[in-house]
Amino acid sequence: MKTPMILAMAAALLAITIVDHSAAASGKSGPKQQQIAHGEYLVKAIGQCGDCHTPMNEKGEFVPGKWLQGKKLDFAATVPMPVWADTSPNIAGLPGWDREKAVQFFMTGLAPNGQPARPPMPMYRMNRADAEAVVAYLQSLK
Repeated sequence: MKTPMILAMAAALLAITIVDHSAAASGKSGPKQQQIAHGEYLVKAIGQCGDCHTPMNEKGEFVPGKWLQGKKLDFAATVPMPVWADTSPNIAGLPGWDREKAVQFFMTGLAPNGQPARPPMPMYRMNRADAEAVVAYLQSLK
């Protein structure tokens, strides 16, 4: 009586293991996908990067298919500021950025040339895990 129950439990455990391994192998879960999901959360909910880096239509909605591809900013500094950026760059895929330099940018707020980003871009000071997650998400948008 115990043998059929033990066999059934072993078969169920084996099936769960196979399903879990298949999902990880297909890229539907796992550490990399979790990192990208965390980066997406940071970009969308915390940094709200789309507000400056994504074109909007006349209703104020993001233009489909243009997510984080840069735009002319529709606001300006309230005081004279010679380094103010009036356009935002395309950050989908992080074109022209080396992975580690991009991580350092989000950790220090400084570009590879040692200069801070031009306002209104904030000088982020993320921890390494968050910076790597943001970079993983942005690079996944290629």
